[in-house]
Amino acid sequence: MADINKLIGELAQEVITVKPAPHPFILSTKWMAGAAAYLALALLISGTRADLMAKFQEPLFALEVAALLGLFVATSISAALLSYPDMHQMRHVAYTPFATLALLVLVMLLAWRADVPPVPSPIHGFQCTIELTLLSLLPIAWMFYAMRKFASTHLRWAGSIALLFAFSIGALWLRLAEQTDSTMHLIQWHYLPVIAFGIAGLWLGKTLLKW
Repeated sequence: MADINKLIGELAQEVITVKPAPHPFILSTKWMAGAAAYLALALLISGTRADLMAKFQEPLFALEVAALLGLFVATSISAALLSYPDMHQMRHVAYTPFATLALLVLVMLLAWRADVPPVPSPIHGFQCTIELTLLSLLPIAWMFYAMRKFASTHLRWAGSIALLFAFSIGALWLRLAEQTDSTMHLIQWHYLPVIAFGIAGLWLGKTLLKW
């Protein structure tokens, strides 16, 4: 009996206090703050388009940027929820990025119909996708590193949302910095790659978030 009491005492002294995981909304707020600082730094280095303030007077441009901001916020919250095994019993909130993505598609459809006659596409094309990808690499690495600390049970969706979050940062930067209004250029070289990388995230999540 004395040995058992001694063993219990030794085990009690070895107990390690586990820090409670933050609420998903707090976690997503931290991620958004870090991403916003990163975006601001990128815009400070690259500069914004010369007519940015005037462009915000155009409803479709303002709606497009609002849709991108909505995707940015929604994917941040969703990624935080998907990091937890039970999604904090907020499954319906975790899938809101698809609604914001649908809104962006709708806005671009309206912009395409309004683009008559079509604004000429810039000479560069694939260069935009490369720049978008390069700017998104750091947020991608950061997001996967942060999400691996938790115990997601929805690895594929978590990976997809993480990439959409990272690429929404790049898409925002490129839209605010690049001096172009060609709807077909934006669809082809800005937004289709974002969706493609979101699909690729299904595989990356399964591979990199496994625990």
